[in-house]
Amino acid sequence: MNEEQAVLNFFAQKENLPLALSVANQVDLTRQKLNNDFWLALSEYLVAHVPGWRITTTENRNVAECLVGLHLRPEIDQTLYLCPLLEQQYIGDTQRICYGLMWSATPTLEQKQLSIINTLINTFQEAGFKSNECFLAWQWTPYYPRNMDFLLRFSSAEDALLHEAASLIQNLLVTHRDALHVANTTLRESSQTAKISVISVDKLRVNLKR
Repeated sequence: MNEEQAVLNFFAQKENLPLALSVANQVDLTRQKLNNDFWLALSEYLVAHVPGWRITTTENRNVAECLVGLHLRPEIDQTLYLCPLLEQQYIGDTQRICYGLMWSATPTLEQKQLSIINTLINTFQEAGFKSNECFLAWQWTPYYPRNMDFLLRFSSAEDALLHEAASLIQNLLVTHRDALHVANTTLRESSQTAKISVISVDKLRVNLKR
């Protein structure tokens, strides 16, 4: 019997249950810390290697101090834009990292039908990406951030793993740089036009009441 099996047998004994549960809690905390450390390290890596974007980590809304990904924002402030991101999602009983482009807010039907948006959708679909209401394009990565193999690799070969994970976003930005820039510029301009139109309508209503 190997050492690992001996430890498992020890914790399987009823009298050792309190200790087993205590160790399990500590392991969960360690797993969570390593998960957070990965996203923080990847964020710092991208800040140094992806100019022209602001990098922000993504927190789990339901769990305090739990990072689940990161996203990139254009340097110019705007409400609606296509947001490159890496994010872990539940799949079955584990979590897996996906990446792609997400809408920062809900676009109008007219904005969804913009020529540059349709071009991006078709390009990503041809590359094997999926899409839905929230994501213009998304695809699974081979990374399961809570699994033992991933965490051991992060602890023993952090630089290589960060470079590998970051390359997914970097390649996306390089390959689709011009189209993504045009798309976000067009979305910013269309949002400003829509805002002006709303203001004009409001002024008209005021004038009608006079």
